[in-house]
Amino acid sequence: MIGPFDGVRVIEVAAWTFVPGAGAIMADLGADVIKVEPPTGDPQRALRNALNADDSSPNPFLQVPNRGKRSITLDLRSEAGIDALLRLAKTADVFLTSYLPKVRAKLGIDAERLRAENPRLIYVRGSGWGRIGPMADAGGFDSAAAWSAAGVQNKLTAPGAAEPAAQPAAFFDLQGSSAIAGAVAMALFRRERRGEGAEVDVSLLGTGMWTMGPDLAAVAAGSGELPRQYRHQVANPIVNTYRTADDRWINLVCLQSDRYWPELCEVIGRPELATDDRFADMAGRYVNRAVCIAELDATFGQRTLEQWRAALAGFSGVWSAAATFEEVCDSPQVADNGFLPEVVGADGRPFNLVAPPYQFDGVPSTPAGPAPELGQHTEEILLDCGWDWDEISVLREEGVLG
Repeated sequence: MIGPFDGVRVIEVAAWTFVPGAGAIMADLGADVIKVEPPTGDPQRALRNALNADDSSPNPFLQVPNRGKRSITLDLRSEAGIDALLRLAKTADVFLTSYLPKVRAKLGIDAERLRAENPRLIYVRGSGWGRIGPMADAGGFDSAAAWSAAGVQNKLTAPGAAEPAAQPAAFFDLQGSSAIAGAVAMALFRRERRGEGAEVDVSLLGTGMWTMGPDLAAVAAGSGELPRQYRHQVANPIVNTYRTADDRWINLVCLQSDRYWPELCEVIGRPELATDDRFADMAGRYVNRAVCIAELDATFGQRTLEQWRAALAGFSGVWSAAATFEEVCDSPQVADNGFLPEVVGADGRPFNLVAPPYQFDGVPSTPAGPAPELGQHTEEILLDCGWDWDEISVLREEGVLG
């Protein structure tokens, strides 16, 4: 399949996950993504925590946002390094950067300069806090600029909790990556229609706020924040979670409560609840929600998750078990849709990476390859972009290539 970004060249001057993740999506979908790294490499390469403490396994923090790219090392502290970057940018359709405004200005790689050289360029800035404002020059990882500052952590932390809710690794980085990739596609579409490039800004704060849109819209309108809904007092008892006998959880999402209540009562073996005056309709279940939830708690607590899977198999309402990551990886639904494709590493060993959530013409998105080694494609990229071997030798001698 020809990917939707086939023929698009992307120059990426970015670190960590947020902006590079967008480059990974575009590489998976056919783009030639050139990752420009300092001679010391993207600091993501050296990141270690509980998820990649074992050096014998592929580093997920490197592979997830950098698979399928080509890597070139350039020392952008030198004039020759900047000249080389500008020359690369002339060949590009898209320029991605996560560098802060002061750094871009110091290096001379801001949008005005690059688009003067290449007016059709789509220049994309990924930031923590937004393009302007008092925090525009501040760095911001997703757990600060999205999880905390956009109100998500506060919303998900119960009052009086011993500690706040913790964000999963790269949670908003990868949502922001999808937003950047989508924005690039829009900008390229506009360029095809109008013949002009664009400047695109996507922030982690904005990404976090978008996910909390209903709450923030309510507060902005003066209605107050939507109340936290704890499971023992939710308005609709069949939009709720229930613990099983083996300490697992089932998540019911039956928004049309009156439609699904009688059927649910049958499949869980409690048909009498459907005719109980207290629970006969949505209004009654709301008024008596604490008692209704208690009845469902007692019922779901009598069987194991596997027993409930069998009982609910024919239920027409929406439900799911709270899956472990191992169960997600082993799911036939995941396998059949190609959501966790296999990649062969540089050492010849296969491993799996999550695919972007886009499919075209019924074909799953597949990583173009593993993340590159630092500077792996330096000479190849320079030759592709018009350098000759004598020019490359000069850059080597000057230390520009690391």
